[in-house]
Amino acid sequence: MAATPDSTAGAGTTGTTGRLQQALSRLDNQQKLMLMVSIAAVIALLVGSVLWFKQSDFRVLFSNISERDGGAIITSLEQLNVPYKFSEGGGAILVPSSRVHEVRLRLASQGLPKGGSVGFELMENQKFGISQFAEQVNYQRALEGELARTIQSIAAVQGARVHLAIPKPTVFVREEQKPSASVLLNLYPGRGLEPAQIAGIQNLVASSVPQMPLTNVAILDQSGAMLSQLKSKLMDAGLDPTQVKYVSDVESAVIKRIEDILTPIVGPGNARVQVAADIDFSQSEQTAETHKPNTTPPDIVVRSQQTAETASATSTPALGVPGALSNQPPVPAAAPLTQPAVPGAAPGTAPAATNLGTPGQINAAGVQAPITSIGQPVATSKNATINYEVDRTIRHTRQSAGVVRRLSAAVVVNHRKEVGKDGKPLTKPLTDNELKQINDLAREAMGFSKDRGDTLSVANASFTAVERTDDSLPLWKDPDLLSLLKDLIKYGAIAGIIAYLLLKVVKPLVTLMMTPRPSEHAGRGAAAYGAMAEETETGPSPFEDKLGRAKDVAAQDPKVVANIIKDWTGSNAS
Repeated sequence: MAATPDSTAGAGTTGTTGRLQQALSRLDNQQKLMLMVSIAAVIALLVGSVLWFKQSDFRVLFSNISERDGGAIITSLEQLNVPYKFSEGGGAILVPSSRVHEVRLRLASQGLPKGGSVGFELMENQKFGISQFAEQVNYQRALEGELARTIQSIAAVQGARVHLAIPKPTVFVREEQKPSASVLLNLYPGRGLEPAQIAGIQNLVASSVPQMPLTNVAILDQSGAMLSQLKSKLMDAGLDPTQVKYVSDVESAVIKRIEDILTPIVGPGNARVQVAADIDFSQSEQTAETHKPNTTPPDIVVRSQQTAETASATSTPALGVPGALSNQPPVPAAAPLTQPAVPGAAPGTAPAATNLGTPGQINAAGVQAPITSIGQPVATSKNATINYEVDRTIRHTRQSAGVVRRLSAAVVVNHRKEVGKDGKPLTKPLTDNELKQINDLAREAMGFSKDRGDTLSVANASFTAVERTDDSLPLWKDPDLLSLLKDLIKYGAIAGIIAYLLLKVVKPLVTLMMTPRPSEHAGRGAAAYGAMAEETETGPSPFEDKLGRAKDVAAQDPKVVANIIKDWTGSNAS
């Protein structure tokens, strides 16, 4: 055969390019323009959607930074090849959310952001020959910057500025002035400082400057409110935030203990407990010294004892008339000296021992001498001095602060819930035994003390049903749901535009392109018939081969065969 089936697709066209050109020729210029624009818009939307889906979510890296820090941060981000962009107002730098923490750590290692204030790094680059005044000013600037950075580390403080007024030192005591400080705080929206935090900032600043009194530190917020004055009024009124918190903690602990022991009995939510605690925060010190009598013999303690004993004997007094004769020594005795007889004693017996010692000797007060050498009488004396210990007790007592002086508790228990005979819920009061049991348990749980004056009141009443209010955000205010809806709306809008372009613009134009005109049907039929005839004449092909080729042509394009048959039957055929 000389011709192929592709040759029957249309006269003057070869292959796919020819058919496409023939299809485009069926559209006018306006339709061609619409088709091209629609196809380009669909492709652009598809590519944009793919890029949008792949785009990373950007989060805030830093906000409210100075222009100098912003320029340094952008330079560092470009060196790190980190994509960034600015917020709508230009007050924040955004980076991909997956790299926020990494970039912050890298920038922190470079000392960024430095903030609007400078610290002691200002003293590192001192010029040679700088004056003492300039050096003092730089030191004051550095100290102010360091204090501002420290105050900004507080969670509620967004920014801080510190101004120090340090007078010149003087040798005259009367002219000496104390330094003072002013602190301006920029707090985050919706946040505030507790009195304890204000006192902490005051102590921080006062402790950083030598000889600065605490009262010379003034603290203001961004609205101009005097925060330090509020703190001073509270302190002057005797209110200590730590003491108030301690009282609240004690009351909460007692309430929790009572509720924990009553919940298994009455059920959750069926008991309400309130406790008032009277706490003594006064501190007292006492020193006592007591003395006890030292009269009981077994308990007598001797500190020291001193005994003194003396004895003295007088010689025979001189007798006679004073003169030379009386001063002559005695004449020796003619007979031996004998011991005079003791009255009442048997003759020939030895005299009894006396307290004067051995016979012929005297022994008194440690003195021993022959009786012949002393005269009569002998005088003795004995003195004893005994010192006893003084019994004394010294007790030093210090009473700690925060002692509970009195507890007052009130407990309300709901009625018991039961189901009646008709199946409806009923409430019944508790019995006396049950109330007594609850009272005893509450007493033990709260640490009831009668000596302390504690009170406990237990009541049984039916609770009034309270309509529960849902504090959660409504669905139309839920940020997660709003974000999801925004994404759905964006994706839905893109899908709707693409569907509209495909169904309402591209599809009708393509259908119009693929539908041949009536004149083209006749031309295609004649061309096909001529090809079949030429094939029959030139080629001695068998009849079955020709019939098969005719079937293939009819299967490929039945409209062409129908037009051929229409041409054969004439123009009047229906």
